[in-house]
Amino acid sequence: MRIRSLGVIDDAVVELSPGFTAVTGETGAGKTMVVTSLGLLLGGRADPALVRIGAKNAVVEGRVTVPADSAAAARAEEAGAELEDGVLLVSRTVSAEGRSRAHLGGRSVPVGVLSELADELAAVHGQTDQQGLLKLGRQRQALDRYAGDAVAGPLAKYKAVYRRLRAVSAELDEITTRARERAQEADLLRFGLDEIAAVEPRAGEDVELTEEASRLGHAEALASAAAVAHAALAGNPEDPEGVDATTLVGGASRALDAVRSHDPALAALAERIGEVQILLTDVAAELAGYADDLDADPLRLAAVEERRAALTQLTRKYGEDVAGVLAWAEASAARLLELDGDDERIDELAAERDALRGELGALAQELTNARTEAAARFAAAVTEELASLAMPHARISFDIRQTETDGADGVEVDGRIVVCGPSGVDEVELLLAPHPGAPARPIAKGASGGELSRVMLAVEVVFAGTDPVPTYLFDEVDAGVGGKAAVEIGRRLAKLAKSAQVVVVTHLPQVAAFADRQLLVEKTNDGSVTRSGVTVLEGEDRVRELSRMLAGQEDSETARAHAEELLAAARADA
Repeated sequence: MRIRSLGVIDDAVVELSPGFTAVTGETGAGKTMVVTSLGLLLGGRADPALVRIGAKNAVVEGRVTVPADSAAAARAEEAGAELEDGVLLVSRTVSAEGRSRAHLGGRSVPVGVLSELADELAAVHGQTDQQGLLKLGRQRQALDRYAGDAVAGPLAKYKAVYRRLRAVSAELDEITTRARERAQEADLLRFGLDEIAAVEPRAGEDVELTEEASRLGHAEALASAAAVAHAALAGNPEDPEGVDATTLVGGASRALDAVRSHDPALAALAERIGEVQILLTDVAAELAGYADDLDADPLRLAAVEERRAALTQLTRKYGEDVAGVLAWAEASAARLLELDGDDERIDELAAERDALRGELGALAQELTNARTEAAARFAAAVTEELASLAMPHARISFDIRQTETDGADGVEVDGRIVVCGPSGVDEVELLLAPHPGAPARPIAKGASGGELSRVMLAVEVVFAGTDPVPTYLFDEVDAGVGGKAAVEIGRRLAKLAKSAQVVVVTHLPQVAAFADRQLLVEKTNDGSVTRSGVTVLEGEDRVRELSRMLAGQEDSETARAHAEELLAAARADA
């Protein structure tokens, strides 16, 4: 996989050679735009400050050569991207408002997809990465990366057990620390369930009692109304002269029955009147029965009202109606079983926690052993690389240690209780002894800026031999370096470029001279807009730029001679 071209600076297209490309220019010329743009293509954070004032957006486009059988090609095709003759087109657009869009192989994709491809495509080292190497966490990550599967396998198991231990410990703490609150909750639930059990409500009972109370409370009015209605339908025995509905309808039915045979329409009406007569008779009978069955017993009414009062007390506390009270009781009974089982659950969790701690301690010991073995190899490889970076007497080593604790959150490793974290129990620190007789000290305290730059480069070169990526991009990896050390850095980068694509943003002519191709970034200003342009330097132009980098004077004969000497030495060393 190689980055073939990158549209990064205004409308310019930066052509990147397969080997070693050096990007140079005066301070502030925009050289780091190459790094920034490539970072955007690889899923980096989009900063609206990158958009020129007055412009709507900034666009970065890249053409990347990707073998068809590579993991990057498979992931790109999975995202819907299309490859043209093994070339993958990548673009990123950043709006002035901060919105970001990504396209891969002609298909719009989430920015996260570009981040997934980043590990397969390139290793980008900006000016802040040297400071990142000073952090103990980054040093441990570097060692783990070098160790490969020897650490990755146990570490994956360790992390799974560690997550489970955290979850079990949190649940156990929650149960034990809230024991009083949970006991109070259980008491309240028991009281409520006992109160409900004493009343023994039935589903729908509140509706039935409301209807019965209304009927009993209006018994006299209901009886009187039923009697009047019955008299209107069936007549009043005490008033033989009265006319009732049943008698009248019966007369109408008899009148029609006498002539119904002469007209079908009248016969139909006679049928309907007959039905009305039957219905009136039935209703009258039911009214008579209703009045007879109506109970105006005041004792029963008092009992109903008392029962309704008991149910009302329950609905005030536990639900809107009896159905709600019964639902609360069911849920509370289940919760009470859970609370009553706390003691048993505590025992279960404590046993699981102890077992997990034992398993975690064994995995932590396995991790420590793997890291210790890898640290010796890693330190030797980096020390060897430093010898070719003008630090022949420097020695790199690792300090792998654990912190003992009296706390219950530790794990036992090699007979000691030590602090554990999500990545093990080890604190890994990179030590540097820059010259014979000097004590090995943490690189954060014992390394100068130039030494730190070379240590970082040496680490990356070692990675290139064990976990290579196709493209390396360094932003001023030579910061704080000069003279012979700069020449050695240039020579080492050229060696790295034989197996990978290398792009270096540099101020040092000693480094740029070793590049297969040199790009010059220049700014121009028309009075209103400042633009950055890119020029490929060849022949005389490259000599002039190296002269400027050496002496600040393009036409100095001494500087030109030195530049030509640097180029000749680099070609001879190739």
